[in-house]
Amino acid sequence: MSSYGGKELASAFRTVRKNTIQVAEDIPESQYGHVAAPECRTVARMLTHIAISPRIWEEVHKKGLTTLVGFDFFGMMDKFNAEEIKPRSKAEIVELLRTEGDRFAAWLDTMTPEFLEQTVTEPDGKTAKTRFERLLSAKEHEMHHRGQLMLIERQLGMVPHITRQFNERIAAMRAAKA
Repeated sequence: MSSYGGKELASAFRTVRKNTIQVAEDIPESQYGHVAAPECRTVARMLTHIAISPRIWEEVHKKGLTTLVGFDFFGMMDKFNAEEIKPRSKAEIVELLRTEGDRFAAWLDTMTPEFLEQTVTEPDGKTAKTRFERLLSAKEHEMHHRGQLMLIERQLGMVPHITRQFNERIAAMRAAKA
């Protein structure tokens, strides 16, 4: 049986972040103010949100909290929202994605099986999830928002890089078969 631990979490997160950075690089800076629908984040704000969101998981797990009962989610969200709305250039956002992603992945690399097996009680005081499950959700969160950004790329008339790469592989396979 194979084990999926800290090293694997870090590797998977690095792959996800690499793809997010590619999306950030592909979207022209002139479109960073684009809003897909009312009450949605701009491209720039969504990318910033993605960049800094791993801090949420660090806030809980670096402190070693074992319960989220009484945790100040609103205070934390206010702090993150203030960080998200700071004006940044495309280059600054891409660099933020890189540095925050590298830092978070390096931290995930240090996770031991014992740490990942620990449970953290949810705010309801009844449900508990392992740290592994909670930390895996950092990657899922980013993939959720990257999917939104890939749809925005389509709205802007762009073909997302993952689709381009897939189409290139299919074309190569067809050419090899012909």
